[in-house]
Amino acid sequence: MSTASAVRSSTSTTADNPFAALRYRGYRIYLIGQSLAGTGAWMGSIAQDWLALQLTDSPTAVGITMALQFLPILFLGVHGGQLADRYPKRRILLITQTLNACLTGTLAVLTILGVVRIQYLFLIALLTGLVFAVDAPTRQVFATEVVPVSHLRQAVSLSATAFQATRLIGPAIATVLIGTAGTGWVFACNALCYLGPTVALLRLRPGDLTPAPPASREPRAFRTAGRYVRQRPHVFWTVVLVGVIGMFGLNFPIVLTAIATQTFHGTAGMYGLFNVVLAVGSAMGALAAGSGTSTRLRPIVLYGGLFGALQALAAAAPNLPTFLPLLAAMGFVNLAFQALANSSVQLWVDPEMRGRVMGLYMLVFTGGTPIGAPVIGMLTNHVGARFGMAVCGLVPAAAAGAIVLIQLRSRRRSRRLSPPSPTPPAPAAARPLCRPGRT
Repeated sequence: MSTASAVRSSTSTTADNPFAALRYRGYRIYLIGQSLAGTGAWMGSIAQDWLALQLTDSPTAVGITMALQFLPILFLGVHGGQLADRYPKRRILLITQTLNACLTGTLAVLTILGVVRIQYLFLIALLTGLVFAVDAPTRQVFATEVVPVSHLRQAVSLSATAFQATRLIGPAIATVLIGTAGTGWVFACNALCYLGPTVALLRLRPGDLTPAPPASREPRAFRTAGRYVRQRPHVFWTVVLVGVIGMFGLNFPIVLTAIATQTFHGTAGMYGLFNVVLAVGSAMGALAAGSGTSTRLRPIVLYGGLFGALQALAAAAPNLPTFLPLLAAMGFVNLAFQALANSSVQLWVDPEMRGRVMGLYMLVFTGGTPIGAPVIGMLTNHVGARFGMAVCGLVPAAAAGAIVLIQLRSRRRSRRLSPPSPTPPAPAAARPLCRPGRT
């Protein structure tokens, strides 16, 4: 085997290894910190919903609290990404983690002292959303500074796997603490968890990072990012599909409670089982995405369409033994889609635009969820849980199918319009000077 072939083979084998990113010290430290933050975030989410319900005895207050957290990214997500393009990402993340710890710690003190009010919870949720609008796109693109671009997909997939693992751990700890120590101590533990990423970021050495060159200041960040994405069809259609799945496909947790209690006549334990099955399937899907090397649009659309189709099939499942495997498959395909879409978009765009594009990406991904949630909730209430879940699946499946048709039509049009390649003339030495039979 030649030296070049050996190098290509070694590179391919490394790229196929879903754990290849762990070879880099900076990424290992960063992943540990983010895992602690993820555990705390899941704990805080459970405690926040429970506190809103305790203070008002109204599910509407829970919805308002969630909306206030996601509202800022609808307006400021791209601007948060612009900050990530212009300033050192490590410094931004140190600031956002410190602010998150302060806000959560304040809520912990207010709750433990018994002076918390729903207005305070709404205000802290809004302030947390403002921090999230800067933190989310910065965290997405910071991975490119702690691993080489060739291992970005593995890094994104491992981060998604760790996040799904914390989804199993965080709610379990929060449930125990709420029942024993009280809701305020859950917020206190959440605040302490933010020390994890802060210490991790401080431990990173200059040699662990490969900073991207800072971008110049642009007054119209949203318009610039939108124009940039529209000029790249593979990026544009990925962002569109991510938006549709965020708006409808990922709202299926709204109907899972109704599926557990109304369709299969279970209790809260069955709903908990659904979440465990989803988390296990999701972690496996994220790892599977990390073992791939493709950066094409086709597998992204395929995963998106398959996720919708599996969700529609799960809505029609006649019994629990059929529903649970479909739920695990949904989690697998969903996280494979998310990891593949996230890493591919980052690889497709220029480093100086990465923050703004990922700000737009996070805007459509998380911003669509509170828009689609009322629609799915209304359909579930008036028509039934199975119908609501079917809509969650059929809309993304139809969007994926539409993208395939648009792509096929675009290719056919380009083939018709492109002129045929001219036949190269024969070499002068081989060209006869006269017709055969003539002198």
